[in-house]
Amino acid sequence: MAENDGNVTVADPTANGVDNEPQVGVISQYIKDMSIENPNAPDVYQWEDQGQIDVQVNIGANTVADDVYEVELKLEAKGEGNKGVSFQIELVYCGLFGLRNVPEDQLQPFLFAEAPRIIFPFARRILADAVRDAGFPPLMLEPMDFTALYMHQRAQADAEAAAAGEGQPVGNA
Repeated sequence: MAENDGNVTVADPTANGVDNEPQVGVISQYIKDMSIENPNAPDVYQWEDQGQIDVQVNIGANTVADDVYEVELKLEAKGEGNKGVSFQIELVYCGLFGLRNVPEDQLQPFLFAEAPRIIFPFARRILADAVRDAGFPPLMLEPMDFTALYMHQRAQADAEAAAAGEGQPVGNA
């Protein structure tokens, strides 16, 4: 009978130098570009009509290095009333993400849905503070469902690709 010294050996998945588990991490977050205009100050503070606020959101991603990606969240907000523009702000807020062993089919969903979801609260706070610092009530954006936006854009792109493929010959003629 073999003697047991009480030590337990646990298999280490990285012991052979190979770790195939997907790993994701936020390396850094930063403002890449920001501008705010208050073109009608100080008159704008006397206007009774608050007007409309239009907000646009765009997402971009690019490779920085092996396994490192930059995700850009671009927020543009414009307040405009009968008498003109109250304020206009543009914020490009970025996150640097380290992604290792992420399957190719999961890369885009992460970069265009999950990564923006992670950095959005920080960008939203910066935008609200900037609008407040320009002399207006803070612009409090509602949380966004980036997964639904990604799925919608993906479905739209697939439909356009399918429409472009209609009427095209298949194979050699």
